[in-house]
Amino acid sequence: MTYFLFKTEPDVYSFDDFLRDGETIWNGVTNPTAVKHLREMKAGTKWIFYHTGDDRTAVGTGTVLSVDPTDPKVPVVRVKVGRRLKTPKTLAAIKAEKLFVDSPLVILGRLSVVPLTEAQWNWFLG
Repeated sequence: MTYFLFKTEPDVYSFDDFLRDGETIWNGVTNPTAVKHLREMKAGTKWIFYHTGDDRTAVGTGTVLSVDPTDPKVPVVRVKVGRRLKTPKTLAAIKAEKLFVDSPLVILGRLSVVPLTEAQWNWFLG
């Protein structure tokens, strides 16, 4: 199984918006590394929904429904909502956790799509 974390500004698209919509197309990604990560995804890929900006908190989960790679710039990634995390995880808590010491989540703060290990995924759910 592959896991990722998707970042978004909550005033642009929040987890509450995602809960309301149920499904959406994940767009607005321009960083080449983040686009590469989107291209690696398959139906069933699990991901963490992370609010950036002043919030800086992981708040929920989602699942990739499909990836259409035909767009030469950015693949069209259709996602469905999962659930709200029992305990939201702040950036400070993430940085304090040894599991993330080498993670692009803390090393490359501007990266909008970040790969996670299974242990990191489980930490978010715990």
